[in-house]
Amino acid sequence: MRIGIVCPYSFDVPGGVQNHVMDLAEALIGLGHQVSVLAPADEDSELPAYVVPAGRAVPLPYNGSVARIAFGPVSTARVRRWIIRGDFDVLHVHEPLTLSLSMLAVLSARGPVVATFHTAMTRSRVLSAAQGALRIVLERITARIAVSALARKVQVEHLDGGAVEIPNGVTVRKYAGVDPLPGWPGECASGVGGSIGFLGRFTEARKGFPILRDAFVELARQRPGLRLLVAGPGDPDDLYGRFPADLRERVDFLGRVSEADKARMLRSVHLYVAPNTGGESFGMILTEALAAGTTVVASDLDAFRRVLDQGRAGCLFPNGDAVALRTILGELLDDPVRRAALTACGDQVVAGFDWPVVARRVVEVYAAAIEATDGRVIDQEWVGLG
Repeated sequence: MRIGIVCPYSFDVPGGVQNHVMDLAEALIGLGHQVSVLAPADEDSELPAYVVPAGRAVPLPYNGSVARIAFGPVSTARVRRWIIRGDFDVLHVHEPLTLSLSMLAVLSARGPVVATFHTAMTRSRVLSAAQGALRIVLERITARIAVSALARKVQVEHLDGGAVEIPNGVTVRKYAGVDPLPGWPGECASGVGGSIGFLGRFTEARKGFPILRDAFVELARQRPGLRLLVAGPGDPDDLYGRFPADLRERVDFLGRVSEADKARMLRSVHLYVAPNTGGESFGMILTEALAAGTTVVASDLDAFRRVLDQGRAGCLFPNGDAVALRTILGELLDDPVRRAALTACGDQVVAGFDWPVVARRVVEVYAAAIEATDGRVIDQEWVGLG
Protein backbone atom coordinates (compact mmCIF):
# COMPACT_ATOMS: atom_id res chain seq x y z
CA MET A 1 0.00 0.00 0.00
CA ARG A 2 1.29 3.50 -0.86
CA ILE A 3 0.61 5.70 2.16
CA GLY A 4 1.06 9.46 2.47
CA ILE A 5 1.13 10.83 6.03
CA VAL A 6 0.92 14.54 6.84
CA CYS A 7 2.11 16.03 10.12
CA PRO A 8 0.94 19.60 10.87
CA TYR A 9 3.70 20.41 13.37
CA SER A 10 7.35 21.13 12.70
CA PHE A 11 9.87 18.30 12.83
CA ASP A 12 12.45 20.88 13.92
CA VAL A 13 10.89 20.84 17.41
CA PRO A 14 10.12 17.61 19.31
CA GLY A 15 6.51 16.89 20.18
CA GLY A 16 3.99 14.15 20.80
CA VAL A 17 2.27 14.32 17.42
CA GLN A 18 5.61 14.42 15.58
CA ASN A 19 6.81 11.34 17.48
CA HIS A 20 3.50 9.59 16.79
CA VAL A 21 3.83 10.23 13.06
CA MET A 22 7.42 9.00 12.88
CA ASP A 23 6.74 5.87 14.92
CA LEU A 24 3.64 5.06 12.87
CA ALA A 25 5.56 5.55 9.63
CA GLU A 26 8.34 3.23 10.77
CA ALA A 27 5.85 0.61 11.98
CA LEU A 28 4.03 0.73 8.62
CA ILE A 29 7.32 0.41 6.75
CA GLY A 30 8.12 -2.56 8.96
CA LEU A 31 4.85 -4.13 7.86
CA GLY A 32 5.92 -3.80 4.21
CA HIS A 33 4.10 -0.61 3.15
CA GLN A 34 5.54 2.32 1.18
CA VAL A 35 5.33 5.48 3.28
CA SER A 36 6.10 9.15 2.68
CA VAL A 37 5.67 11.78 5.42
CA LEU A 38 5.20 15.49 4.70
CA ALA A 39 5.96 17.85 7.58
CA PRO A 40 7.07 21.42 8.27
CA ALA A 41 10.88 21.47 8.53
CA ASP A 42 13.85 23.40 7.22
CA GLU A 43 15.31 22.06 4.00
CA ASP A 44 18.67 21.37 5.68
CA SER A 45 17.17 19.58 8.70
CA GLU A 46 18.40 16.06 9.46
CA LEU A 47 15.32 13.94 8.77
CA PRO A 48 14.54 10.27 8.20
CA ALA A 49 14.61 9.23 4.53
CA TYR A 50 10.83 8.87 4.43
CA VAL A 51 10.22 12.52 5.50
CA VAL A 52 9.75 15.29 2.91
CA PRO A 53 10.36 18.79 4.40
CA ALA A 54 7.71 21.38 3.55
CA GLY A 55 9.60 24.47 4.67
CA ARG A 56 10.06 26.48 7.83
CA ALA A 57 7.20 26.68 10.34
CA VAL A 58 5.93 29.60 12.41
CA PRO A 59 4.78 29.50 16.06
CA LEU A 60 1.06 29.61 16.86
CA PRO A 61 -0.62 29.35 20.31
CA TYR A 62 -2.61 26.09 20.43
CA ASN A 63 -4.26 24.06 23.24
CA GLY A 64 -2.36 25.81 26.02
CA SER A 65 0.96 25.36 24.27
CA VAL A 66 2.73 26.68 21.16
CA ALA A 67 2.58 24.70 17.92
CA ARG A 68 4.96 25.35 15.04
CA ILE A 69 3.01 25.08 11.79
CA ALA A 70 3.25 25.87 8.06
CA PHE A 71 0.52 27.57 6.04
CA GLY A 72 0.08 29.81 3.01
CA PRO A 73 0.60 29.74 -0.77
CA VAL A 74 4.10 28.23 -0.71
CA SER A 75 2.98 25.44 1.62
CA THR A 76 -0.12 24.85 -0.52
CA ALA A 77 1.99 24.38 -3.64
CA ARG A 78 4.33 21.97 -1.89
CA VAL A 79 1.42 19.91 -0.57
CA ARG A 80 -0.08 19.63 -4.05
CA ARG A 81 3.20 18.56 -5.65
CA TRP A 82 3.81 15.95 -2.95
CA ILE A 83 0.33 14.45 -3.38
CA ILE A 84 0.66 14.27 -7.17
CA ARG A 85 4.13 12.70 -7.05
CA GLY A 86 3.18 10.26 -4.30
CA ASP A 87 0.15 8.81 -6.10
CA PHE A 88 -0.97 7.45 -2.71
CA ASP A 89 -3.55 4.73 -2.14
CA VAL A 90 -4.58 6.59 1.00
CA LEU A 91 -3.73 9.94 2.57
CA HIS A 92 -3.44 10.02 6.38
CA VAL A 93 -3.53 13.50 7.93
CA HIS A 94 -3.07 14.40 11.58
CA GLU A 95 -4.97 17.23 13.30
CA PRO A 96 -6.68 18.40 10.07
CA LEU A 97 -8.45 21.28 11.81
CA THR A 98 -5.15 22.98 12.58
CA LEU A 99 -4.19 25.73 10.13
CA SER A 100 -1.28 23.80 8.70
CA LEU A 101 -0.24 21.21 6.16
CA SER A 102 -2.89 18.68 7.19
CA MET A 103 -5.76 21.03 6.36
CA LEU A 104 -4.12 21.94 3.06
CA ALA A 105 -3.68 18.24 2.24
CA VAL A 106 -7.35 17.47 2.89
CA LEU A 107 -8.41 20.35 0.66
CA SER A 108 -6.05 19.13 -2.07
CA ALA A 109 -6.75 15.40 -1.81
CA ARG A 110 -8.41 13.48 -4.62
CA GLY A 111 -8.66 10.05 -3.01
CA PRO A 112 -9.48 8.45 0.36
CA VAL A 113 -8.45 10.53 3.39
CA VAL A 114 -8.01 9.20 6.92
CA ALA A 115 -7.70 11.79 9.68
CA THR A 116 -6.33 11.30 13.19
CA PHE A 117 -7.50 13.66 15.94
CA HIS A 118 -5.13 13.89 18.91
CA THR A 119 -6.65 16.62 21.08
CA ALA A 120 -9.79 16.59 23.18
CA MET A 121 -10.45 20.33 23.03
CA THR A 122 -13.75 21.76 21.76
CA ARG A 123 -12.81 25.42 21.28
CA SER A 124 -9.63 27.26 20.33
CA ARG A 125 -8.45 30.30 18.40
CA VAL A 126 -7.27 27.91 15.71
CA LEU A 127 -10.74 26.42 15.27
CA SER A 128 -12.31 29.87 15.33
CA ALA A 129 -9.97 31.07 12.59
CA ALA A 130 -10.79 27.99 10.49
CA GLN A 131 -14.57 28.23 10.61
CA GLY A 132 -14.83 29.08 6.92
CA ALA A 133 -13.06 25.90 5.83
CA LEU A 134 -14.04 23.63 8.71
CA ARG A 135 -17.14 22.15 7.10
CA ILE A 136 -15.37 21.55 3.78
CA VAL A 137 -12.47 19.85 5.55
CA LEU A 138 -14.72 17.51 7.53
CA GLU A 139 -16.76 16.58 4.47
CA ARG A 140 -13.65 15.50 2.58
CA ILE A 141 -12.45 13.12 5.29
CA THR A 142 -13.32 9.50 4.52
CA ALA A 143 -12.56 7.97 7.93
CA ARG A 144 -11.62 9.37 11.32
CA ILE A 145 -9.35 8.04 14.07
CA ALA A 146 -9.32 9.41 17.63
CA VAL A 147 -6.40 8.60 19.92
CA SER A 148 -8.56 8.54 23.05
CA ALA A 149 -12.12 8.32 24.25
CA LEU A 150 -12.06 12.05 24.99
CA ALA A 151 -10.89 12.89 21.48
CA ARG A 152 -13.59 10.60 20.08
CA LYS A 153 -16.21 12.33 22.24
CA VAL A 154 -15.32 15.65 20.59
CA GLN A 155 -15.94 14.06 17.18
CA VAL A 156 -19.37 12.79 18.18
CA GLU A 157 -20.59 15.84 20.11
CA HIS A 158 -18.99 18.75 18.28
CA LEU A 159 -17.83 17.66 14.83
CA ASP A 160 -20.87 15.75 13.58
CA GLY A 161 -19.29 12.33 13.25
CA GLY A 162 -17.83 9.32 14.96
CA ALA A 163 -14.29 8.00 14.95
CA VAL A 164 -12.48 4.74 15.47
CA GLU A 165 -10.58 4.90 18.75
CA ILE A 166 -6.98 3.78 18.21
CA PRO A 167 -4.52 4.86 20.90
CA ASN A 168 -1.08 6.32 20.51
CA GLY A 169 1.53 3.60 20.19
CA VAL A 170 4.88 3.09 21.81
CA THR A 171 7.83 1.15 20.42
CA VAL A 172 8.33 -1.06 23.45
CA ARG A 173 11.67 -2.47 22.29
CA LYS A 174 13.20 1.04 22.31
CA TYR A 175 12.54 1.40 26.03
CA ALA A 176 12.79 -2.09 27.49
CA GLY A 177 16.23 -3.11 28.64
CA VAL A 178 18.11 0.13 27.96
CA ASP A 179 20.79 1.15 30.45
CA PRO A 180 20.04 3.88 33.00
CA LEU A 181 22.13 7.02 33.13
CA PRO A 182 25.40 6.78 35.11
CA GLY A 183 24.79 6.98 38.85
CA TRP A 184 21.06 6.41 38.57
CA PRO A 185 18.62 5.34 39.96
CA GLY A 186 20.67 4.98 43.17
CA GLU A 187 19.67 3.49 46.49
CA CYS A 188 16.08 3.38 47.65
CA ALA A 189 16.34 2.37 51.29
CA SER A 190 13.25 2.87 53.41
CA GLY A 191 12.88 6.45 54.55
CA VAL A 192 16.21 7.48 53.06
CA GLY A 193 16.72 7.54 49.28
CA GLY A 194 15.01 7.05 45.97
CA SER A 195 14.72 8.88 42.67
CA ILE A 196 11.83 10.63 40.94
CA GLY A 197 11.59 11.72 37.30
CA PHE A 198 9.72 14.39 35.32
CA LEU A 199 9.83 15.06 31.58
CA GLY A 200 8.22 18.07 29.93
CA ARG A 201 8.05 21.86 29.90
CA PHE A 202 8.40 22.71 33.60
CA THR A 203 7.35 26.30 32.83
CA GLU A 204 4.02 25.27 31.23
CA ALA A 205 1.23 25.48 33.81
CA ARG A 206 -0.79 22.50 32.60
CA LYS A 207 2.22 20.18 32.93
CA GLY A 208 1.85 20.56 36.70
CA PHE A 209 5.51 20.84 37.65
CA PRO A 210 4.86 23.14 40.67
CA ILE A 211 2.76 20.35 42.19
CA LEU A 212 5.64 17.90 41.88
CA ARG A 213 8.12 20.52 43.14
CA ASP A 214 6.08 21.14 46.30
CA ALA A 215 5.73 17.41 46.94
CA PHE A 216 9.44 16.82 46.34
CA VAL A 217 10.57 19.66 48.63
CA GLU A 218 8.54 18.34 51.58
CA LEU A 219 9.50 14.72 50.92
CA ALA A 220 13.19 15.56 50.47
CA ARG A 221 13.24 17.06 53.99
CA GLN A 222 12.27 13.60 55.27
CA ARG A 223 14.46 11.56 52.91
CA PRO A 224 18.06 12.86 52.80
CA GLY A 225 18.95 10.73 49.75
CA LEU A 226 15.96 11.58 47.57
CA ARG A 227 16.79 12.97 44.11
CA LEU A 228 14.80 14.49 41.26
CA LEU A 229 15.70 14.04 37.58
CA VAL A 230 14.14 16.57 35.17
CA ALA A 231 14.28 16.56 31.36
CA GLY A 232 12.75 18.94 28.84
CA PRO A 233 13.13 22.45 27.46
CA GLY A 234 13.85 25.35 29.75
CA ASP A 235 16.56 27.42 31.41
CA PRO A 236 18.58 25.64 34.14
CA ASP A 237 18.74 28.72 36.35
CA ASP A 238 14.97 29.04 36.13
CA LEU A 239 14.54 25.43 37.21
CA TYR A 240 17.00 25.50 40.09
CA GLY A 241 15.64 28.85 41.27
CA ARG A 242 12.33 27.13 41.99
CA PHE A 243 13.92 25.06 44.78
CA PRO A 244 15.35 25.98 48.19
CA ALA A 245 19.11 26.51 48.01
CA ASP A 246 19.89 23.51 50.21
CA LEU A 247 18.00 21.12 47.92
CA ARG A 248 19.26 22.26 44.53
CA GLU A 249 22.15 19.80 44.49
CA ARG A 250 19.59 17.00 44.66
CA VAL A 251 17.92 18.15 41.43
CA ASP A 252 19.51 17.14 38.12
CA PHE A 253 18.43 18.87 34.89
CA LEU A 254 19.12 17.18 31.55
CA GLY A 255 17.51 19.79 29.30
CA ARG A 256 16.17 18.57 25.97
CA VAL A 257 16.93 14.90 25.41
CA SER A 258 17.03 12.67 22.34
CA GLU A 259 14.62 9.76 22.05
CA ALA A 260 17.41 7.40 23.08
CA ASP A 261 18.29 9.48 26.14
CA LYS A 262 14.61 9.81 27.02
CA ALA A 263 14.43 6.04 27.29
CA ARG A 264 17.53 6.02 29.50
CA MET A 265 16.11 8.83 31.61
CA LEU A 266 12.90 6.88 32.22
CA ARG A 267 14.94 3.82 33.21
CA SER A 268 16.95 5.94 35.66
CA VAL A 269 14.26 6.63 38.26
CA HIS A 270 12.25 4.57 40.72
CA LEU A 271 9.12 6.63 40.05
CA TYR A 272 8.03 8.63 37.04
CA VAL A 273 5.55 11.40 37.90
CA ALA A 274 3.04 12.98 35.50
CA PRO A 275 1.42 15.80 37.55
CA ASN A 276 -0.42 17.32 34.55
CA THR A 277 -3.49 19.36 35.43
CA GLY A 278 -5.44 19.16 32.15
CA GLY A 279 -5.41 19.40 28.37
CA GLU A 280 -4.30 15.79 27.90
CA SER A 281 -6.27 13.52 25.59
CA PHE A 282 -4.02 10.49 25.99
CA GLY A 283 -0.72 10.50 27.87
CA MET A 284 2.02 9.14 25.62
CA ILE A 285 4.71 9.68 28.23
CA LEU A 286 2.89 7.22 30.49
CA THR A 287 3.11 4.42 27.93
CA GLU A 288 6.79 5.24 27.42
CA ALA A 289 7.45 5.04 31.15
CA LEU A 290 5.55 1.75 31.33
CA ALA A 291 7.60 0.40 28.42
CA ALA A 292 10.75 1.36 30.31
CA GLY A 293 9.57 -0.69 33.28
CA THR A 294 9.27 2.34 35.57
CA THR A 295 6.56 2.72 38.19
CA VAL A 296 4.21 5.54 37.19
CA VAL A 297 2.44 8.07 39.42
CA ALA A 298 -0.01 10.38 37.64
CA SER A 299 -2.77 12.88 38.32
CA ASP A 300 -6.21 11.34 38.00
CA LEU A 301 -7.07 12.89 34.64
CA ASP A 302 -9.51 10.74 32.69
CA ALA A 303 -6.96 10.20 29.91
CA PHE A 304 -4.31 9.05 32.39
CA ARG A 305 -6.78 6.86 34.24
CA ARG A 306 -7.59 5.03 31.00
CA VAL A 307 -3.94 4.46 30.07
CA LEU A 308 -3.15 3.16 33.56
CA ASP A 309 -6.10 0.75 33.57
CA GLN A 310 -7.98 2.72 36.26
CA GLY A 311 -4.93 2.72 38.55
CA ARG A 312 -3.94 -0.93 38.26
CA ALA A 313 -0.87 -0.18 36.13
CA GLY A 314 0.18 2.94 38.02
CA CYS A 315 -0.82 5.08 41.00
CA LEU A 316 -3.23 7.98 40.60
CA PHE A 317 -3.47 11.02 42.87
CA PRO A 318 -6.08 13.80 43.03
CA ASN A 319 -5.37 16.42 40.38
CA GLY A 320 -3.47 19.38 41.82
CA ASP A 321 -3.01 17.86 45.30
CA ALA A 322 0.69 18.12 46.21
CA VAL A 323 0.09 16.69 49.70
CA ALA A 324 -1.55 13.56 48.32
CA LEU A 325 1.26 13.22 45.77
CA ARG A 326 3.90 13.49 48.49
CA THR A 327 2.18 10.76 50.51
CA ILE A 328 1.93 8.37 47.55
CA LEU A 329 5.56 8.96 46.54
CA GLY A 330 6.78 8.20 50.05
CA GLU A 331 4.67 5.05 50.29
CA LEU A 332 5.85 3.70 46.95
CA LEU A 333 9.51 4.45 47.59
CA ASP A 334 9.24 2.42 50.78
CA ASP A 335 7.35 -0.48 49.19
CA PRO A 336 9.35 -2.30 46.47
CA VAL A 337 6.82 -5.13 46.39
CA ARG A 338 4.02 -2.75 45.44
CA ARG A 339 6.23 -1.08 42.83
CA ALA A 340 6.99 -4.48 41.31
CA ALA A 341 3.29 -5.38 41.17
CA LEU A 342 2.44 -2.11 39.41
CA THR A 343 5.29 -2.63 36.95
CA ALA A 344 4.13 -6.18 36.16
CA CYS A 345 0.64 -4.91 35.40
CA GLY A 346 2.18 -2.10 33.36
CA ASP A 347 4.03 -4.65 31.22
CA GLN A 348 0.73 -6.29 30.31
CA VAL A 349 -1.01 -2.99 29.59
CA VAL A 350 1.76 -1.53 27.42
CA ALA A 351 1.87 -4.64 25.21
CA GLY A 352 -1.46 -3.48 23.75
CA PHE A 353 0.12 -0.12 22.85
CA ASP A 354 3.13 -1.60 21.03
CA TRP A 355 3.38 0.08 17.61
CA PRO A 356 3.20 -3.08 15.45
CA VAL A 357 -0.11 -3.88 17.16
CA VAL A 358 -1.44 -0.33 16.79
CA ALA A 359 -0.25 0.01 13.17
CA ARG A 360 -2.21 -3.06 12.10
CA ARG A 361 -5.36 -1.46 13.44
CA VAL A 362 -4.59 1.72 11.49
CA VAL A 363 -4.12 -0.33 8.30
CA GLU A 364 -7.61 -1.77 8.82
CA VAL A 365 -8.98 1.79 8.76
CA TYR A 366 -7.01 2.52 5.59
CA ALA A 367 -8.53 -0.53 3.92
CA ALA A 368 -12.04 0.51 4.96
CA ALA A 369 -11.47 4.05 3.62
CA ILE A 370 -10.21 2.72 0.28
CA GLU A 371 -13.19 0.37 0.05
CA ALA A 372 -15.58 3.21 0.92
CA THR A 373 -14.29 5.29 -1.99
CA ASP A 374 -14.02 2.20 -4.21
CA GLY A 375 -10.60 3.41 -5.35
CA ARG A 376 -12.16 6.46 -7.02
CA VAL A 377 -10.22 9.65 -7.62
CA ILE A 378 -12.38 12.63 -6.76
CA ASP A 379 -12.95 14.73 -9.87
CA GLN A 380 -12.56 18.26 -8.55
CA GLU A 381 -10.45 21.33 -8.91
CA TRP A 382 -7.49 21.75 -6.64
CA VAL A 383 -8.46 23.73 -3.58
CA GLY A 384 -6.17 25.67 -1.28
CA LEU A 385 -6.20 28.50 1.19
CA GLY A 386 -3.23 30.42 -0.23
